[in-house]
Amino acid sequence: MAYTIHPLVLGTKVFDKSMMTYQYGQGQPYTIPIYAWLIKGGDKHILVDTGEMSPIRSKDREAAIGGKIYTFEQGLEKYGLTPADIDIVIHTHLHTDHCENDYKCENAKFYVHEQELESIHDPHPLDYRYLSDYIDDIEENGQIEIVRQDQEIVPGIRVRHTPVHTRGGLTVYIETARGNAVITGFCLIDENFNPPPEIRGMEMEVIPPGTHVDVYQAYDIMKEVRDEADILIPLHEPRFAAVDSIG
Repeated sequence: MAYTIHPLVLGTKVFDKSMMTYQYGQGQPYTIPIYAWLIKGGDKHILVDTGEMSPIRSKDREAAIGGKIYTFEQGLEKYGLTPADIDIVIHTHLHTDHCENDYKCENAKFYVHEQELESIHDPHPLDYRYLSDYIDDIEENGQIEIVRQDQEIVPGIRVRHTPVHTRGGLTVYIETARGNAVITGFCLIDENFNPPPEIRGMEMEVIPPGTHVDVYQAYDIMKEVRDEADILIPLHEPRFAAVDSIG
């Protein structure tokens, strides 16, 4: 099976760049896109994450990321779909900006790691990015499929538990015509995998995310994921905002 991946920009965030790049880029304002990723090619309509419910849409933000910002409905409409058409949602994690449109996908199954469910219902005070309100509907409707181990979701699409950014992060591996495309289950940009010379000069191959579970484990998992990918897709990399199709 050969799939294609279609980035949908469903929001943005503006913050200090070191939120992406641990101990590097402090004081530098940086804008990231917030994506849902539509996977086409099989007999199911599949999304990775669902993005923001009410994205800020402005010329300044679109210029910063180099692409157009859509509402959830508008993004799906580009491909002739509505939220009710979505069959499967795979969640990289459950921070709010990755799951705010879940309730709209009334016919979907949601694949979520068990540790993400634990975190969203009992978050540590340091992790303010969880809000269980966004998954109340899909829980009450019995739409959640709990992931407890690495597994295949459908033929050609599998998930790996990668506790880098959150305890229950899931990285998604997708077979494409160009090889194995990997959407990271943790919040990064290209620079995390391609550090500048001053970082490489410190003998660091990758830069962990600014928010992480265990920075040493994060570094090691990132290297493994990098080496497993033919096409590497960091979860918030701006260059995908101008891309219609991957794979």
